[in-house]
Amino acid sequence: MFEDHNDTLYDIIKNSKMLSNEQLEELNESHLSTGKSLANAVTDAGLVERAALLQAISVFLAYDYLEEVPSNIPDSVSSSIRSNVARMYGVVPLENDDTSIRLLACDPFNASIVDDLTFSLNKDVSVVVGDPRNVQTLLTNTYGEEDSSIDDLLGDLGEDFATAESDTKEMDPAEMANQTPIIRFVNLVLQQAIKDKASDIHFEPFEDEFRIRYRIDGALYEMAPPPKNLAVPVISRVKVLSNMNISERRIPQDGRIKMTIAGRPVDLRVSTLPTRFGESVVLRVLDKSVVNLDLEALSLSEEILNKIREIVDRPNGIFIVTGPTGSGKTTTLYSALREINKVETKILTAEDPVEYEIDGIMQVAVNHQVGLDFAKALRAFLRQDPDKIMVGEIRDLETAQISVQASLTGHVVLSTLHTNDAPGAVTRLIDMGLEPFLISASLEAILAQRLVRRICSSCKTAYEPSQELVEMLEVDPLEIADKDFFYGEGCSECSKTGYRGRVGLFEMLVVTDAIRELINKRAPTLAIKQKALEQGMRSLRDDGLRAIFDGKSTIEEVLKYT
Repeated sequence: MFEDHNDTLYDIIKNSKMLSNEQLEELNESHLSTGKSLANAVTDAGLVERAALLQAISVFLAYDYLEEVPSNIPDSVSSSIRSNVARMYGVVPLENDDTSIRLLACDPFNASIVDDLTFSLNKDVSVVVGDPRNVQTLLTNTYGEEDSSIDDLLGDLGEDFATAESDTKEMDPAEMANQTPIIRFVNLVLQQAIKDKASDIHFEPFEDEFRIRYRIDGALYEMAPPPKNLAVPVISRVKVLSNMNISERRIPQDGRIKMTIAGRPVDLRVSTLPTRFGESVVLRVLDKSVVNLDLEALSLSEEILNKIREIVDRPNGIFIVTGPTGSGKTTTLYSALREINKVETKILTAEDPVEYEIDGIMQVAVNHQVGLDFAKALRAFLRQDPDKIMVGEIRDLETAQISVQASLTGHVVLSTLHTNDAPGAVTRLIDMGLEPFLISASLEAILAQRLVRRICSSCKTAYEPSQELVEMLEVDPLEIADKDFFYGEGCSECSKTGYRGRVGLFEMLVVTDAIRELINKRAPTLAIKQKALEQGMRSLRDDGLRAIFDGKSTIEEVLKYT
């Protein structure tokens, strides 16, 4: 309940004196360590009735409170607001007349309900607070699941925007961006992406077409292409939502969209790039409800899981997570930080940009335009008395040196590097110019990771792979003689891809005395890897075999990423 408003809820509970300060602090600490929302932590503890908390929220927001949410709404009232609008804002109309409308909201804290709907409905909008669970049920009962399809809307848009491209160019971009069909289309594209659990949405204008693609489980899928002349209004709409300069099309811009989609808050990171045929826009979806920031959920082996916990709990040292872009490095680091996010631990992070906001952690977004880079942020951190520090990425010698200095002066430093495997991170740090003795003195462990697509559980099927495919795995035939292999046939659950979700492959190099010796001698990556394997490190390929034999992924996926 109300996961995104924990700070406001803290103030509401404190000011309403429902709990003593000691009780509130204890529950707040419990919510920070478990990830449960503060509202749920308070009500689950049985110290505050759910109704009393909702009433306090309504008083704080100056909205009416409805104790009993109705089980149905008359058609004459529900028809006052379109189903796609109701679902997008998470609202159900209670009463409606010519000049005003009262709406029950799944998230009464969402200010855009009143701001946007007053404008689009041309009525006075008032919000009513009810139990969000019951409001969500009423919303589904009243309007059903998503019914408007992108294809239907494209048909309407084709008629509404049947203007020549030259006419579209002459229109004011802000005017185009605020036209109802464009607003509906962009909202529906975003809704569909969230529903399909996409991690990125790409709007790409080409000479003769305008493409929209979603990245789902690491692979790109194209949706039905909209008419070419929609590129400017659609991209302008995205820029309006992310507070960018709509008239500036010559330089790249960055922005952020915070909106409620399907009744839940979603954060989108937006980046524009001027290309030959218009601006290319990519939105990174940062949906907290999809990403589980819990180490237990990362499909780590028990051995690696325990080692990570031990390392982040140490008083000092550097822990590096390595892998290509999109391999889940940041999620692993956030999950590790969540483990140690307690009242007695001061945690600071420097990120580019801040991806997920976590209560109890001081997060700093680096800003190169004003000269705030990782190195400068790190220097400032050391004057802020932290216990644990996370640096988004070690990109240069200066950042590497300050990270080492921080670890040697009693701090745990977590960071990422872009290398192919765990032993390669050592060589990379030496190549940057860091002295080997400093690396061996401060580095505790390196975790390399990849994300491979998980076989869809609904259409998972056993099969006999070809001899050629098995040979590519380079394993002993006797070792796999009694093993089963699986693949996804493709069904409606996985959109006929055979994959649904992803699973992590991991390689953990623990820096032992023998490894430290090799680092000091500037030994090549291969020698370090050999020693680590002798000491029990499981390589990415071996972990891939574990995923194949456990029926989690396919041979093709493992070969592609390891």
